Parts: sequence; structure tokens; C-alpha cells
Amino acid sequence: MTEVRGYAARDAQSPLAPFRFTRRRPGPHDVEIEILYCGICHSDLHQARNDWRNSLYPMVPGHEIVGRVVATGAQVKKLHAGDYAAVGCMVDSCRHCSACEDDLEQYCEHGPTWTYNCRERDGKTLTFGGYCEKIVVEERFVAKVPGHLDLKAVAPLLCAGITTWSPLQHWRVGPGQKVGVIGLGGLGHMGIKFAKALGAQVVMITTSPGKAADATRLGADSVLLSRDEAAMTAEAGSFDFLLNTVPVPHDLNPYLALLKRDRTMAIVGVLTELAPPVMGGALIMGRKAVAGSAIGGMKETQEMLDFCGAHNIVADIEIVPIQAVNEAYERLLKNDVKYRFVIDMESLRKEA
Repeated sequence: MTEVRGYAARDAQSPLAPFRFTRRRPGPHDVEIEILYCGICHSDLHQARNDWRNSLYPMVPGHEIVGRVVATGAQVKKLHAGDYAAVGCMVDSCRHCSACEDDLEQYCEHGPTWTYNCRERDGKTLTFGGYCEKIVVEERFVAKVPGHLDLKAVAPLLCAGITTWSPLQHWRVGPGQKVGVIGLGGLGHMGIKFAKALGAQVVMITTSPGKAADATRLGADSVLLSRDEAAMTAEAGSFDFLLNTVPVPHDLNPYLALLKRDRTMAIVGVLTELAPPVMGGALIMGRKAVAGSAIGGMKETQEMLDFCGAHNIVADIEIVPIQAVNEAYERLLKNDVKYRFVIDMESLRKEA
């Protein structure tokens, strides 16, 4: 074992603070990564404060990890010391269920091993995330990062990026399609970038007129204000796909009216209840569907990073030192970031 410095939540009420813990030394199939940057996901805040009532303490958050490979096990083949590598929301799975065999480890029938706030497959050892100096992960759950990309802006791709990329791929979004991205935040801004790069006509759907200019800068072809009833009526039945990134309960019925027959709205933002109820007629009349999508499996994650490398796509970020993580959490509560905070881990290495 080797000692590692990081920041942890000790309970739901305490701010994150310096914390020392141990990582295993690399085994034959492991990759050891010096963490350079780690994104801050809104779920980090929810988990640290036990909003979902499943938190395990002490907790080192962070599942948007980018760094440099410093050591590999003897059986590792795809990564070498000096490569840039990334770790997302998972660090293991059962490996043998139908989902894992289909490269959909995020839907592992026995549950994935999450990067933090989880227990290893032994059922005892806590997993610790990326708000720290280094991490050791089995090769299968490590992705290779194209070296020419801006590494600090790559970090959010491991959650916000793959969460939006996966449904766009599953529902085969591409040229000739009209795609609506509902909500402009950490997820929505990546949805716009990906849908545009895939060749779709992209419409940003928002309640906020003030977001129009930014949506256009990000690549949206037009902006639809969902509170404008006349505009919504004019767009009814015209969309091939809707990517719904709104993270709080909201009314789905007005958005369903935008879909063409036999088309789908994919929910990627809200994890809690949806309200008010969806009207059966909104689905029946047009054979429309509401679906959900999580992150992506490791094969899909690598494909996403390769696509980002080919199209020079990264997230819009604000860099913070780890000593400011609690202030970043407070700003997250106010939606005061465009569009993702990323921790520069050099700030931790300089800490006395």
C-alpha cells in the first residue's frame, strides 16, 4: 500500500478537508495514474452532503479524472508510462453478466463499482475518488486520452461528456436530424457540442432568454424558449430526438409535443421524481417514448474520447485550486459556473 493525500468529507455537515489514505500498489492488470485534473460534478456535492441518503464516510469525491500514467502492471497492454489517461464513474464491474459482456458495464446486473462512495468487489474496502494525488485502476476501466487535447478541459468528458454522448449514439443522432437539447448547463453544453459535431441541426431549448447567445456560441443553430407558447406550438411535431438534461423535476408534457411520430426524449439529468405526471395521450398519440440513459460503458467512453480528439471537443471549464473546493460547491448551488469546475491537482502537491 502507498499513502495518498486528498480532500474528503468526514460527514454530511462538515466541509471537505485534507485527508490521508492508502492506495494499493499496481497489480498485473492495474494502471497507476498521477492525477493532474479532476472535474467537480454536481453529484459530488449531493454525495458529500448525503442528499441521496446513501453516502459512505470518509468520502473522497471525484469521478472526472485525467492524469499521467506513472506505472503499469506486467499484463497491461494498451497504456504505458507517460501516456495521458482518464477514469470516469466506474472502476470495476462483475465482468460476466450480459451487460458487461455487451460493453455496458454501467448497467452491470450486479452493480458497477463506482469510483467513490462505493465498496470494492470484496464488499469491504471503500473506494476513494479523484480529489487526490493518484489512483490505481484496472486497465479495463481506464481510457486513453488524445494527447493534443487540453487536458484540464478533458476531465468533465468522463461524466458530463459520456452522459450526453451515449444517448446520442444509442438513438443514432446524425446528419439530417433535428435535435433539441433541453437545458443549458454542464450536461447541456456538451450535448450541443456533440450533436452539432455529429451533423444534426441543433436547437437549444431553455426557459432563459439570457442563454441564447451562449447557446449559439457553443454551436446551437437556434434557440427555442419553452415558456413561449406560440413558439412551442410552431415547433410541434418537428424534432427527431430530444436530449433532456434538466436536473430537477419538471413537466415533460410540453416537450413531448415537440417530437415527431415514433421519436424519443431521453432523460439524462433528473434522478428524482418527475412531476407533474406524463399524460398518456402525449405518448399514445404519435407512439412517442420517454427513455432514460446513464453514462456509457468503457468501449463507448474510449470512442467518445477518440471522437473528441478528432473534432477537438472539450468542456467549457473554470479551474479552481483544491483549497477552494468548498467555495466551488456553494457556487454550484447557485449555478454560478460555465459550465464545469475542474480542480488543478498541482494545488494539492504544493500544499504544505
